[in-house]
Amino acid sequence: MIVDVPRFVAAERDTWKELETILERIEADPSRRLSVADLRHFHYLYQKTSADLARISTFAFEPRICRYLESLVARAYGEVHETRETKRSARLGTLFWYGFPAAFQRRIAAFWLAVAIMMAGTIFGGVVLRVDPTTKPILLPFSHLQGDPAERVAHEEKAKRSSAAGSQSSFSAFLMTHNIRVSIFTFSSGIAAGLGTIVLLFYNGVILGAITVDYVFAGQTRFLLGWLLPHGVIEIPAILIAGQAGLLLGGAIVGWKDRASFRQRLRNVAPDLVVLLFGLAVLLVWAGVIEASFSQWHEPVMPYGLKIGFGLVELTLLVLFLSKRGVRQS
Repeated sequence: MIVDVPRFVAAERDTWKELETILERIEADPSRRLSVADLRHFHYLYQKTSADLARISTFAFEPRICRYLESLVARAYGEVHETRETKRSARLGTLFWYGFPAAFQRRIAAFWLAVAIMMAGTIFGGVVLRVDPTTKPILLPFSHLQGDPAERVAHEEKAKRSSAAGSQSSFSAFLMTHNIRVSIFTFSSGIAAGLGTIVLLFYNGVILGAITVDYVFAGQTRFLLGWLLPHGVIEIPAILIAGQAGLLLGGAIVGWKDRASFRQRLRNVAPDLVVLLFGLAVLLVWAGVIEASFSQWHEPVMPYGLKIGFGLVELTLLVLFLSKRGVRQS
């Protein structure tokens, strides 16, 4: 039995406020997952508040406090004993649709740093190839890019793409796994204090810049845009997001101006890293499908204007998606 109710309320109020704060965070961002330690603490607060409610409910002259505690306990009960009827695919869809943009926005500074690094590589690659064309085999270590761009375009436009339709599914699967592997490597290289990620971002920029200069100055700009835009407007941002995650990991390892422990820094970024990697994997699956099919069709079969327009629409939708508020509204 409680003898001094005001003293009891004053002593327990911090516990109730802490539980309310955690509930507000969970309800504001359903995609965020608590760690095991946080879940145990949440459950402890829930049990303690429930016991407090049982003790104070006998005092009819404290209805306001009782209603407050009843609301807290009910909300906590709903989270602890939650049994969603939605399928796993629906939960993953929610994670991608709401959690991915939210994590991207929270770590936007790392993304812009990744953009700056790749842009530096793009400028470097373009300038070097323009100044010294003999560096092409070094800058573009791909056999199908070694020849003259005009000759390749002529060959591609004469090829009968209808005969290759049967092999597009296997090619698509190869591109998906390859691009995902490259992105994961770009991210995981961040474990070297972010230096590995920086090198890979710069290197990808060098290749992009060299290809662009090679085709533009060969008079094949329309082919380049029609070839790269449909899949590139998804694939390149995905690589940048992989770089964003790698730089985030590197920052947590270095801990620049962060007095938190190494373990705590990793715990702070781990949820966003997982969501970012999941989101870029989805983007790369789409990019792989487009690259293995739509991107491989050229004039006269597929007008370049249509392919360029398709790529611009994709880019617009992606920017809107990543710019939108990631928190699900109830």
